[in-house]
Amino acid sequence: MIPWAPLVLDALSAVLLLALVALGLVVIFGLMGVINLAHGELFMLGAYAVVVATGAGVPFWIAVAIAAVLVGIFGWLVSLVLIERLSARPLDTILATWGLAIAVRQGVVLAFGPGFRSVEKPTDASLSWGGITYPEYRLQVMAIAAVVLVLMMLLFARTRFGLAARAAIARPDMAAALGVDVKRVWRRSFFLGAALAGLAGALWAPLISVEPNMGLGFLVRAFLSILVGGSASLGGVLVGTGIVGGANSVLAQWLSGLSAQIVIFLIAIVAIRLRPTGVVRSQ
Repeated sequence: MIPWAPLVLDALSAVLLLALVALGLVVIFGLMGVINLAHGELFMLGAYAVVVATGAGVPFWIAVAIAAVLVGIFGWLVSLVLIERLSARPLDTILATWGLAIAVRQGVVLAFGPGFRSVEKPTDASLSWGGITYPEYRLQVMAIAAVVLVLMMLLFARTRFGLAARAAIARPDMAAALGVDVKRVWRRSFFLGAALAGLAGALWAPLISVEPNMGLGFLVRAFLSILVGGSASLGGVLVGTGIVGGANSVLAQWLSGLSAQIVIFLIAIVAIRLRPTGVVRSQ
């Protein structure tokens, strides 16, 4: 077996899932200007939705789809009930999403307890090729995440919704004057961003222990990825998650969790210092 190959594949799977979470954050922030501190809890809810669904006998892949949709609907409701009312007050929005994160986390503790839950992989098989043996499920996760990222790029580049969304980002007042229902675009975008986080949590659930605080680390890494890569494009998100997620996955092999996080923060600080607007700059 090539010793570095599984490490590279592990890093790639972690980067792709982190990209789903970070892309959800970028969609929400880019369209609404909302810094969603509850985004990590959306990731966590996706994982718990799979725990509940598979525990009820639902096949794993159907449970993943259900989790993404349910978390997306929850995000749509949050946008409708909370975010739109505070959209003109950024500080209040930050505080509101922070409070929502605490409420969701404590609600999960009350419903499921503070302990760890686990989800069985849909397959324990491994694939071998060229002397490399690697778990089939991780390859499936990488393929799904890559396809979703490509679909998101096409959605924003080639569809009417993407055109309306880009107009709402650039000039919301002008977009509204041209007949774009900006608030509807906001709600759909919040649904999409939440669904991406829920999908990432659902796919990641069989690979880690599911617990109420699991979303915090992903939230921090997603924010760092956006700061490092830049929030102006999907390319910036991918570059940022490649740097942050890849570094986290590789450093975790040799350093303790705390030491790895310190190094990642130092890398992020240097990158932000050199490129304050992100490694990938807007055109």
